[in-house]
Amino acid sequence: MSASTDTTSATAREPARTSPTRAAMWLILGLVLVADALDMIDSTVTNIAAPTIEHDLGGGESLIKWLGSAYALSMGVLLVIGGRLGDKFGQRRLFLIGMTGFTLASAVCGLSPDPALMIVARAVQGAFGALLIPQGMAIMTKTFPRDMLRKAFSLFGPLLGVATVGGPILAGFVIDADIADLSWRPVFLVNILLGTAGTVMAARLLPRTGHDASVTVDGTGAALLGVTMFGLLFGLIEGSGGGWGPVPVVSLVVGAAFFVLFARRQQTAASPLIKPSLMKNRGFTSGLIVGLLYFAVTSGLVYVMSLFMQGALHSSPGDTALGLLPLTIGIIIAAGGCMALIKRLGRTLILIGMLITLAGGGWMLALVTAHGTDLSLWDLAPAVLVTGMGMGACFGTIFDIALGGIDPDEAGSASGSLSAIQQIAAGIGSATVTTVYFHSGAPAHAMTVSLVTVLAITAACLPALFLMPRHAPAEEGEEQSA
Repeated sequence: MSASTDTTSATAREPARTSPTRAAMWLILGLVLVADALDMIDSTVTNIAAPTIEHDLGGGESLIKWLGSAYALSMGVLLVIGGRLGDKFGQRRLFLIGMTGFTLASAVCGLSPDPALMIVARAVQGAFGALLIPQGMAIMTKTFPRDMLRKAFSLFGPLLGVATVGGPILAGFVIDADIADLSWRPVFLVNILLGTAGTVMAARLLPRTGHDASVTVDGTGAALLGVTMFGLLFGLIEGSGGGWGPVPVVSLVVGAAFFVLFARRQQTAASPLIKPSLMKNRGFTSGLIVGLLYFAVTSGLVYVMSLFMQGALHSSPGDTALGLLPLTIGIIIAAGGCMALIKRLGRTLILIGMLITLAGGGWMLALVTAHGTDLSLWDLAPAVLVTGMGMGACFGTIFDIALGGIDPDEAGSASGSLSAIQQIAAGIGSATVTTVYFHSGAPAHAMTVSLVTVLAITAACLPALFLMPRHAPAEEGEEQSA
């Protein structure tokens, strides 16, 4: 949103923005990419680090489930309003606040002496990440010329795809290295160096884009959404883990009730978090549902693959990182190829990606069913590679296509909603699929049940694909994939 021209808010605005030089644009792009990569890496490092953290701090299965879910939940809920806060108070200011808070929360994570503080710090990390991430994209959109903007957006998809799976791989190597006898702690402590450097760079490089004090943020809607997601997620975790007693049932009921209140709020609020017209758009809502389900099960699958490799196959964190490397390679290969195919194939590309995901997951299921825990990482590698190719074909494509039938004035709200759904899905998926894994008996049987769950939900997404738009937006397809 551009700065308001209303003279009553002129004194609240930052100084008028100036166009950065070409060299400065590349430095700004690098800074924004680093910030986004930090978010994606930290959202996934616990996929491998969780067993080691739990062994050190205690907390049992609950800690393992909430390490990723606490981060993703707070990120997903607050990401919806993060962009609006940037419009209201200035993107540069919010970027600096977000980076500083993220760095401090990372330090608390790395120094946590007990599970409770660790989970709280992870939630705070996600909250500041939600303030940080939307600002870089908004700054570039306001200050970069169109040709530079296209180059910038073309780099986001591949980089973030690598960062998503690269986080667990990096964590595995860092834990095995046992730097200064700190075990898993450097996984988070390294953010002190990166975050401090990023904050200094941001203060020197980021232009002052102005802000609009008249922008309103629907705090009531955000609070209703937060209670909704916490109620549903807490109920799922506690119910499937400790039995369906009164607490998880009430939690689910409260979550569902607050979702109804949130939906009604979106119809009546002056500045709703999600435009009501979007919810009436069949193509967009279908994409939202498909994205939620697919990102949830694939996030959960990566988590349980790590748990299976470490717990059942007795691989070290470093070896587990190598075991997941084919997944990263598959994502890179497919994501790169799909950039050239999305305009021609449209939603058919999502269908192909999901079928490849089903093939890779089915291959893993056959291996585990036939051999149980008598498997090596090399035995799993081809199936893991195929699964990664399916994920790479879907990751950016689902949301690109979902945006194909919206009006231009809905693009900002739609993009923010989809990004938030991706983060919320990661929290739900890592919690629920790991819950299935932990409560399905012996490791081989647990992995079998988890894979069947992932395959069933992925297959359930297929009919909804044909309700989505046929193609991405004609002119903005590449940009939205960021």
